[in-house]
Amino acid sequence: MSVSEYPGPSIGQFPQADEALAGKIEHQRKEHLNLDPRPAEEMNQMVLDPMYRTSRLLWMTLMLTGGLVVAYGVTFSAQMWYGLGITGLMRPVMWGPYIVNLVYFIGVGHAGTFISAALRALKFEWRRPISRAAEIVTVFGLMCAAAFPVVHLGRSWKVYWLIPLPNERMLWPSFHSPLMWDFMAISTYLSCSVIFVYLSLLPDIAMARDHSKGWRYSFYRALALGWRGAEHEWHNLETAMNVFTYGIIPVMFSVHTVVSWDFAMAIQPGWHSTIFGPYFVIGALFSGVGAVMIALILLRKLLHLEYYLRKEHFNGMAMFLMILSMAWAYFYFNDYIVPWYGNGPVEKVIMTLFAEGWAKPLWYLMLFSNIIVPLGVLWNSKWRSNLTVLFVVSLFVQVGMYIERYLIVPGSLSLNEIPASWGIYHPQVPESLITVATFGLLVFAYVIFTRIFPMIPLWEVREGQAMHGLRKVGQALIQTKSEPD
Repeated sequence: MSVSEYPGPSIGQFPQADEALAGKIEHQRKEHLNLDPRPAEEMNQMVLDPMYRTSRLLWMTLMLTGGLVVAYGVTFSAQMWYGLGITGLMRPVMWGPYIVNLVYFIGVGHAGTFISAALRALKFEWRRPISRAAEIVTVFGLMCAAAFPVVHLGRSWKVYWLIPLPNERMLWPSFHSPLMWDFMAISTYLSCSVIFVYLSLLPDIAMARDHSKGWRYSFYRALALGWRGAEHEWHNLETAMNVFTYGIIPVMFSVHTVVSWDFAMAIQPGWHSTIFGPYFVIGALFSGVGAVMIALILLRKLLHLEYYLRKEHFNGMAMFLMILSMAWAYFYFNDYIVPWYGNGPVEKVIMTLFAEGWAKPLWYLMLFSNIIVPLGVLWNSKWRSNLTVLFVVSLFVQVGMYIERYLIVPGSLSLNEIPASWGIYHPQVPESLITVATFGLLVFAYVIFTRIFPMIPLWEVREGQAMHGLRKVGQALIQTKSEPD
């Protein structure tokens, strides 16, 4: 029996079905996508229709974010012309929002593909409809992050010197520098993520090809690579997906650990810490899961994907976010308490900065956003299913994690072991505008993607529905699952 022919759990499967049993079955269908299969053509249309229908709100979003993209290009061009002197960067703060953005967007980008791969490896069945939305956050988040080393360079047109290739001057980048490994790590993870997304898109591109005409048909036909859904094609796809699933997970941990070494390997007070590796990994997952949650809520509302994105999916993501909040709090205070106990002169000044200096309001807002809000809200199962509450919590997480990166970079750099060289960084218009415009660029690219490609991995949803059913045991309904051959 093919996936599209699977009838799903129906009242007719159970002899002597009464109204109470029918109510239980209907409740299970509403709660779980895997137990609510519909005709294949209906499911296809629910995924394809949003690609052809653009609301006024989406047009307004494209215009606003497109304007921010133009502002990004103009500001960056002006900075290349006049130099970094037009920014607020100065001694001792030579790393500002550009490096903050690098770390933040790498963190946001890392979580998407990791969520998809990890939940797939652990066989969490509720992850099926959310995987693509998460993976696209990774691709565009990493692309935004990769631009900031270029933006931060004083002579951005000479970025090619970062690439470890032989040249006529026989110069090689220093492999002792973690910045060199940043280039290697980001490019590796981005390449793996793009391939991972493309593999999962293949069956759905073929489905879109078979339902399209004109330029879309030609476009999808080229990308589908002749996919016909033959048995050997499914076997090869499953093998490739498994390879990338188990390969991306360790790559994710290694990449953000390398990012943490940018700071931990320096002797700068506030950075030199052996716990920065796992701390940065947890922080990346924390901010990334929050970003994926925001994307899922907006997709459900704007693209009318209520059938595919249900409370069970948001409940699972919310529990994941709550666990990451607890883990982040542990690592943060672990890193904070050790230098406090050592009571070194410079570390003592940094603690005073957070408790009494200019960073005090940001520090308390960070703790409120990353600990108090998630843990105070997400323990409640009803709030975990309330999309408005989840959207607000996820926004707080983004604010808190951005402030955390800001306090690490310009916050720590403003103080060093020579009090005469202390200084407070004041953001100027260029870096502030580029920072805001980068968020616009991420949203702009994401919206364009939703106009071209299906945002729900339909083949994975159908696979899950084909594997799950209901069985009556006594007076109870038990979910059953059949593993594929």
